[in-house]
Formats: sequence, structure tokens, C-alpha cells
Amino acid sequence: MRIDVLTLFPEMFSGVFGSSILGKARDKGLVSLNTVNFRDFSNNKHNTVDDMPYGGGGGMVLKAEPIFGAVEHVVERQSEHSDGKKPRIILMCPQGATFSQEIAQELSGESHLIFVCGHYEGYDERIREFLVTDELSVGDYVLTGGELPAMVVVDAVVRLLPGVLGNDQSAVTDSFSDGLLEYPHYTRPAEFRGWKVPDTLLSGHHAEIVKWRRKQSLERTLDRRPELLEQAELTPEERRWVNALRIEKEQRVKVAKERL
Repeated sequence: MRIDVLTLFPEMFSGVFGSSILGKARDKGLVSLNTVNFRDFSNNKHNTVDDMPYGGGGGMVLKAEPIFGAVEHVVERQSEHSDGKKPRIILMCPQGATFSQEIAQELSGESHLIFVCGHYEGYDERIREFLVTDELSVGDYVLTGGELPAMVVVDAVVRLLPGVLGNDQSAVTDSFSDGLLEYPHYTRPAEFRGWKVPDTLLSGHHAEIVKWRRKQSLERTLDRRPELLEQAELTPEERRWVNALRIEKEQRVKVAKERL
């Protein structure tokens, strides 16, 4: 996979792209991570990339020319190595679809991603209408620019590529990968300050461990993100587990209120 990030601050990505899982993935040749300063495509003597909005109003608007020019440069440079598929061009902005594990899995199947990181008040609307293929947001809040959200999305996508993680099963069992929160983990020692690892995990009984982990995942999701259970694919037995857990939780809450 090739990933290009269009940004006014390419230096922000040097540490992120060169460290940890992303750095190892790049060293292995599993992903090509690149930054492009779109100020280089401003096409004016002052190298400005923003201007005042037509119709007035506060703030400055990112101009169309440098973004179109930078994207076209990247696409043209990559075309000789392309597999024929057009790149996904992703605009990072608060108005975009909320990023999710499902979207990360979808993007991990692409061969070329281009991220556009803006600053200022907004983008010239023609960037949205005629250039980008996707708009993504990492949450209902506003940041100074699109760099940090782009880093989040890149990390979530790259770790799903085959061979990136030491154990490919890790990505499969992550929270949200199957619509639920992940079960709790334990490691040695088996007892720490009087707190013991659950007996099931020490039993060596694989089927019971799988069952225990699934129940824990369901219980944790019910406690912390119950809305996820509405869309999760559960077996009839798992539905019964959830209903029993829900009744038990309601009883605990009732008892706690009676003690007040």
C-alpha cells in the first residue's frame, strides 16, 4: 500500500511514520508512507494557500489550486507503478463521516490512499465536489488541522495490513473488529498483590477459554457501549447471555438505589 499525506507541516509526521508499528511496516516494505507539502503547489509568488471567503465572514479558506495540483502530482508520479485502481482521496474534516473500525478495514483493502490535511476556516467547496472521494472525521470536535486525525486513520489502517502485526490474529480480536469490545487480558505472574488471574485462563481448556472470553466481551460491551449490541451478530445462546447479564445489571442498580 502507498499512503500520501498532503500537509503544510510534513515535519509532524517524521516521528510517527518512523516509529513503532508504522516504522516497522515501512522498513519491511509493506507500506510506503509519504508527505507532500502542498504549499509547493501554490502557484503564486507569495506561496499563499488560503484566501478570504467570497461573501465575507471570519477566517480564511483553503484554496483549490494547491490541493488539486498536489493531488495530481502525486497521482501522476504514482501512475507508472499503479495497479490500475484510482486512489482514495480522503479529506480530513469535522463534517466527514465518523471514522470507525469498519472504515479502517475497508480502506486497508486499497492500494493507494491520499489524505488531505487542511487548516484555516475551511476548504474551497470545489475540493469536496470535484476532487476527494471521502470525507472523514475522528469525532465531534474541532482540531487545529487535519494532521492528527490523519495520523489516527493511517495507524488504524496500516496495522490491518497482512504481515504488519507480529500476530495477525491480534487485529482480528481487537475491540470493534467484530462489533464488540475486547475481552480482558492477563499475563504473568498468575497472582499480583493478591489479585489472581481467572482460573479459566489457567486451565488450559481451550474451548472454555474461548467461551469465557466471549462472555467477558459481551459483558464489557453491555457495561460500556450497550448500543453496539444492537448491531452485533450474536448467536441465540449469546442473546440469552446478554439478556441474563442485562437483568443482573438492572438488579444491581436497583439494590444500589435502595441502599441510598
